[in-house]
Amino acid sequence: MKILALESSGLVASAAVVSEDKVIGEYSTNFRKTHSQTLLPMADAVLKMTDTDIREIDAIAVSGGPGSFTGLRIGSATAKGLGLALDKPIVNVPTLEALAWNIFGTDALICPIMDARRNQVYTAVFEYQDDRLKAVSPQEAVPIETIVEKLNAYGRRVVFLGDGVPVFRDKIQEIIKVPCSFAPINLCVQRAGTLGAAAVQYYREGRVETADEHHPDYLRPSQAERERAEREKGKKA
Repeated sequence: MKILALESSGLVASAAVVSEDKVIGEYSTNFRKTHSQTLLPMADAVLKMTDTDIREIDAIAVSGGPGSFTGLRIGSATAKGLGLALDKPIVNVPTLEALAWNIFGTDALICPIMDARRNQVYTAVFEYQDDRLKAVSPQEAVPIETIVEKLNAYGRRVVFLGDGVPVFRDKIQEIIKVPCSFAPINLCVQRAGTLGAAAVQYYREGRVETADEHHPDYLRPSQAERERAEREKGKKA
């Protein structure tokens, strides 16, 4: 089995080729460049570096949201285009679950947080049960205070990771009441290799979809949709 994994849900742009037993190749950057300019060239580069014919790929894995609206659209469009052209299935891995896969071998709760702007984070809570990652709390967009209150109620040690860490670390340390730690920089952000590892498990379990079926999960309306709703509300007033 070979899976081409594409990650563009945040600032990180990343592409990887993974098999059942290893990450064959991975190309990641965490720099402010437009994913529309970088994602396909990175995928092409990692395929060439690993001598992988794209026709050998069994599925296309993509970070399915939440995250940057633009980034998710680019990743989704790229995955759908490749899936349609190659007649391959899409493995849609929720962004926060893929992030949580960066952490292993802990009995702590794992709490990925992504900066969702407007003083909110995209977040969820996970734990390992018998070496399998399980969701304790679903993906949601909430103020940082809300998720910390929830973690305080669980009463367990927590590991935080994600691009929300540098934004909200001081606030977390101010209000959290349970032991916590923060993932190091090499494990703190999205990676296509990790996404691909999760996708291998999804693929084995038959959790795939067609390119036509795939749609990212934004969790909340985009700014344009919110502004349109406000205009329509004003007209009715």
